[in-house]
Amino acid sequence: MRCTAAGEHAGCVTWYRAAGQLPLSESGAMSERPTPERPRGIDRVPDELPLMLAQTTVRAIEGVGGYAGGVYLRSSTPGLLRLAVLAGLPGRLFRPWWRMHVNRPFPVAEAHRSGQAIHLADAEEAMRRFPQLMAGLPFPFGSLYAPVVSGRERFGVLAVLRAATPGTPVSHADRLRLHNAAKWLGAALARLSDDGRTVEWDGEPVPVQLPTVTTTPVRVGNVEWNLDRGVVSADDELYGILGVDSATGADAFEALAERLAPEDVYGLWIVARQVAESGTPTSHRIRLQGPDSRPHLLEFSWRADRPGGGPGTRLTGSLVDLGTGPIVGEATDRLPRGVFSLDRLGRITYLNHSAETLLGRPQAELVGRVLWEVVPWFDNDAYEDHYRAALLSSDPVHFLARGGADDWVSVSLYPGHGGLTATLTAAEQPPYRPGSMVLPGTGLGSTADQAPAPYRPVALAIALTEAVTARQVSAVVTEELLPAFGGRQLAIYLMSERHLYLAWETGFPQGFLSPFDGVGLDARLPGVETLTSGRPIFFESMERLAEAYPGIPMDANVGARAFLPLIASGRPVGTCILGFDQPRDFSAEERTVLTALAGLIAQALERAQRYDTEAALARGLQDALLPHRLPVLQNVDTVGRYLPGTQGMEVGGDWYDVVETDQGLALVIGDVQGHGVSAAATMGQLRSAVRAFALSGHDPQEVMSGTNGLLIDLDPGQFASCCYVLLDPETGSTQAVRAGHPQPLLRHPDGGTDVLDLRGGVVLGVDVKAAYPVTELFLEPGAVLALYTDGLVEEAGVDIDLGIDRLRSTLEAEIGSASLAETADHLIRKATQAPDRPDDIALLLAARWAEAS
Repeated sequence: MRCTAAGEHAGCVTWYRAAGQLPLSESGAMSERPTPERPRGIDRVPDELPLMLAQTTVRAIEGVGGYAGGVYLRSSTPGLLRLAVLAGLPGRLFRPWWRMHVNRPFPVAEAHRSGQAIHLADAEEAMRRFPQLMAGLPFPFGSLYAPVVSGRERFGVLAVLRAATPGTPVSHADRLRLHNAAKWLGAALARLSDDGRTVEWDGEPVPVQLPTVTTTPVRVGNVEWNLDRGVVSADDELYGILGVDSATGADAFEALAERLAPEDVYGLWIVARQVAESGTPTSHRIRLQGPDSRPHLLEFSWRADRPGGGPGTRLTGSLVDLGTGPIVGEATDRLPRGVFSLDRLGRITYLNHSAETLLGRPQAELVGRVLWEVVPWFDNDAYEDHYRAALLSSDPVHFLARGGADDWVSVSLYPGHGGLTATLTAAEQPPYRPGSMVLPGTGLGSTADQAPAPYRPVALAIALTEAVTARQVSAVVTEELLPAFGGRQLAIYLMSERHLYLAWETGFPQGFLSPFDGVGLDARLPGVETLTSGRPIFFESMERLAEAYPGIPMDANVGARAFLPLIASGRPVGTCILGFDQPRDFSAEERTVLTALAGLIAQALERAQRYDTEAALARGLQDALLPHRLPVLQNVDTVGRYLPGTQGMEVGGDWYDVVETDQGLALVIGDVQGHGVSAAATMGQLRSAVRAFALSGHDPQEVMSGTNGLLIDLDPGQFASCCYVLLDPETGSTQAVRAGHPQPLLRHPDGGTDVLDLRGGVVLGVDVKAAYPVTELFLEPGAVLALYTDGLVEEAGVDIDLGIDRLRSTLEAEIGSASLAETADHLIRKATQAPDRPDDIALLLAARWAEAS
């Protein structure tokens, strides 16, 4: 069974057929219950799988004191989890989290990969371990994740969100409750799988409304007052509300009078007389304060005791114990501001008269509907973060919304366990730049319509994934992070051997940071203590910084400072310091976002350090493998040049070599696919193989075929191009063989330059039976042969033939008096000027002279 439709499962918390068997005990264990009989009036029972998921989710949420949760299930796409059930939150607002690939750095993915539960007590712990999660949801909440497994079969992850508990870890009891819920669900899904049903989810998540938190129930007692006889009688429920034992036979009026405030007793008499004297069917209400100070509502109505009747015969009434429910209609209708409430799925459950006016719709059209679906100007991407913040945190959220061309509304959202209470007041147009707010219904289509919204690190995260070196990471932070928060200064320190070393700075006075370079972790400095404590430190002004750290050197800046710990996967990486020109406050959301972004930066820097280490190893390996000097012969000069790329590892598999053999002088150039240590290592093996075959007396075709076979036997998962030229220095007779490599250039003594047309075979490492035909050439005295790798002639968006033609023209235009070394430098000079060079370059020039030069 594969579930794809969400709509057919709506309301699946109303009736649990299979999942009705899994209550959570105090210990967290799941106990078995007989399946209840089907309630009357329910004509359709939801599908078994979403029903089971919904029940487990609700029980888990209730068990650990959460307010929302869900279940991720594997899908038909390998490696992709999909949110199958979402309880306590509106699905639309959390659409970016509906899909989760198992290799992503999020707690859901890690719990599924590792098979281990993850418990995050608060946002600070989550930011240290999963900065990507908090970067997208920078709100103070706690979360728990348990893998849903059965044996070795992994079905998904059960997740619960709850209020943060800063400084208090998740209790053992709550961990056990969540574990047992996930364990039960895993066993239940395994049974479905054993029955031949496909346990996968490919549709949208099923929405689930959580049961209301249990409150004191509303009770109603009945009373009858015979005014002619002066007798008041009541039922047991009324006596129960008043806290009187009905068996005592106490008079109901006396019981009321004894337990009411004096002013309420007089009010009761007045209501009774008004009803009795009216002479017509009527009713009157009065609110009374009960013995436990909770409000009660008493309503009296007149009733004739005989046909035709007369005034004052008999009164019947009902006493309603309002419990602790939100009976607030009369009170809020008197307020000058709008008040409305939403459940956790965003549906309007109540609104007062002022809210009707400000929202522009009558109550009948609003209650029971989702706010942003029924009020068009609330349906705006600019406000979604505010809704998410209110639903995930316990802090109030305030923002301005535009209800019309000139109508502005100040909105405040007050979160609670069962939903949100909102207030609305008419507001003046804010002092934003013209056109910076979103017009109703226009969306975010143009820059003029975009509203200021909390910074989200999408651009920063994307840019950081492309940054490879620590310098590139720092540059990305400077370009993306500083402008977003209005910062002017940035310093990044990296830790090495328990000391912090300045890796990047911008905006600080020259030399100001030098005294802090290389400080130990025992120094009392905010940049040190933020790393050793793992907590960010914010100062609204330099005066605050000076108060906290007396004697610390200050620059001329009078603004604020933020010190952020750079911690990746629990390991300290360094410290990031942000400086601002003016004093400023840091809101709770800004602090959360900055701390989460510091985690992203730390991970990028840690990755960059690994790259730097591997690059240094690869460069050292390549330096050792490339020839440090070339042979000096009477009739031939040779010059080699190597230029690493400026992207990635800066080290590739390009090489050149010149080998003196009994058959002549071997000129070799090659290019291993890829970069890094692996490419350099493969290059070293190929260079050694070519030298060995050449020195063993093999002809060019055998050298190439033997090297091809060796690469296939080694099976490094890489292939290589190569060009091998065997030159007789005395006669100029030349044999050339090519394996997928760019054609060499030949500059004749008169300056004319040709692109050679060497027959060739496929690249090395692909086909063990590949043939490599030999081409016969002749090098005249004064001729120059140029061998090169494709990095010299390739350019993004330009045909490689154009690059080869430019190289040919450059070589042809070289002045005859230039030395071979000068010619080589000139050929690669343009490449050295390119700031972004994805590939490395190898160049080998060989010039034949009539006599020793």
